[in-house]
Amino acid sequence: MDGALIEETQAQTEAPAAAQKGLLRFLTCGSVDDGKSTLIGRLLYDSKLILDDHLAALERDSARHGTTGEELDLALLVDGLEAERQQGITIDVAYRFFTTDKRAFIVADTPGHEQYTRNMATGASNADLAVILIDARKGVLTQTRRHSYICSLLGVRHLVLAVNKIDLADYDQAVFDQIVADYRAFAETLGFASITPVPMSARHGDNVTTRSAHTPWYAGPTLLEHLESIDVESDAAARPFRFPVQWVNRPNLDFRGFSGTIASGTVRPGDRIVVAASGRQSAVTRIVTYDGDLAEARAGQAVTLTLADEVDIARGDLLAPPTDRPEVADQFAAHLIWMGDEPLLPGRPYLMRIGTRYVPVRVTTLKHKVDVDTLDHLAARTLSLNEIGLCNLSTASPVAFDSYADNRETGAFILIDRYTNATVGAGMIAFGLRRAANIHRQAMLVSRADHERMAGHKPATLWFTGLSGSGKSTIANLVERKLHERGVRTFLLDGDNVRHGLNRDLGFSDADRVENVRRVGEVARLFVEAGVVVLCSFISPFRAERRMVRELFAEGEFFEVFVDTTLEDCIARDPKGLYGKALDGKIANFTGVSSPYEPPEHAELILATPALSPDQAADAVIDELERRGRI
Repeated sequence: MDGALIEETQAQTEAPAAAQKGLLRFLTCGSVDDGKSTLIGRLLYDSKLILDDHLAALERDSARHGTTGEELDLALLVDGLEAERQQGITIDVAYRFFTTDKRAFIVADTPGHEQYTRNMATGASNADLAVILIDARKGVLTQTRRHSYICSLLGVRHLVLAVNKIDLADYDQAVFDQIVADYRAFAETLGFASITPVPMSARHGDNVTTRSAHTPWYAGPTLLEHLESIDVESDAAARPFRFPVQWVNRPNLDFRGFSGTIASGTVRPGDRIVVAASGRQSAVTRIVTYDGDLAEARAGQAVTLTLADEVDIARGDLLAPPTDRPEVADQFAAHLIWMGDEPLLPGRPYLMRIGTRYVPVRVTTLKHKVDVDTLDHLAARTLSLNEIGLCNLSTASPVAFDSYADNRETGAFILIDRYTNATVGAGMIAFGLRRAANIHRQAMLVSRADHERMAGHKPATLWFTGLSGSGKSTIANLVERKLHERGVRTFLLDGDNVRHGLNRDLGFSDADRVENVRRVGEVARLFVEAGVVVLCSFISPFRAERRMVRELFAEGEFFEVFVDTTLEDCIARDPKGLYGKALDGKIANFTGVSSPYEPPEHAELILATPALSPDQAADAVIDELERRGRI
């Protein structure tokens, strides 16, 4: 994506020179080989916006990579990656700036291949209009529907339905009319403010910048005429003031300002503001920029605000008017586009970036996923790459937001895999969930310190992990008996036992394994608060979930004990006969056979069996607790 970011930055740098004409951001999207790159190339070429050296390079590239015979292959103007040119498809998002006498444009050429749907969503996230291309020979395809639905979710309200390659359908009006009818029937519920169909041939220029003599039956505008005239003026300035704090600017003891880019609305010195999360209020005293103070700042401007009072504000806070505040909640419903190669697992901890803030988050419920062909809502337990669903999410602490329909800047977020740091999802908040709005923590008359004094030792969680048959339960049982004999208050949570009650509703899919560990982690935390040493014996195959449990506890309270037994030794033991059934295909999702096990990377204790007997392993755990001062 780096190349796309550079191109977008260059486009944005050129845009101010033509700002007085008005700026339209649009994207081209659709299925593979529908002609998106060729269309943008045609717009640039016919508008005489290609420099001589670029034209010369295009001629050379057309001879080398072109697919149009002796003619210029205009798609190569934007298919900049070598892999794209060789394959004839767009992979990355290519941004281009161009201007006509009437308007300035930033266009994003987005990939059509399903594999790169995540890149298409990036291009749509800040577009005012989408040009959906459809090959006249193929009609409305699944990827056409997927891209249209994503555009709708991402707040694109104006659409051009570009029925391309009409020349290959003999400029037949009936073909055009049928495609338009099919598309309108599909898009009826997507909420687009306008859909403008245009028959065109991007390769030959029909109805792109000039009217075509081949379509006398078409009386509408050319594509360029429509782009120059459509009214999509952003109403960001008319929305309530929103200012995500990017940086606390304190160059010396005499200056303290808050820097960031205004997401929406306007602000002036003297305006009252509130920190959305804390409710603390103040007033703006100055709007500081590199070029001097401003009397007013509007959406899109990067500024530093100084306030009249010493208010506790940090990076990630959201400033707003006291009379028109965003929602603040730790649970909300959101539409989610899944971009990860690994599927979404409800219950697994991810990292959310919303505005300038990062906060741990879990998808608590996947309410449904969307069939992009029919827009039907389907029951699902997970989302795979490029699938779209409606989810409930829970954050570790409350966040400030608006619904995405009200404000694209403060209602959007991304999900990040906490292990790989890869972006795995893009979300649009639908509404806050107020179920927990009136639930507060009850103050207890007996404190945790009281429990510890009565127990006479410090609490801890011993988390035994390893393959089935590794000896976890045997060792954990021995450890508990040895602790009990020393007068230590203990409780053992065993993976098999909790599935008879607490977790009897869970299976063994990846999503169910995540929820299994999450529930047990919360129960273990309660035992620790009661002053107990709790022993948990669970396969818990995924590092992400073990880390999620670790983060529930204070430093020094969680001990990950890896019972390191090879798969071959576990199969040889096979105390329950499970490996034999799994190897015969009779048990699905069996860890070590048909489902992965991720060994700990930083366990507090590693017990290598069968080199250690169960009794020796148990003594090693006791010794470690003593060494760390827990007993």
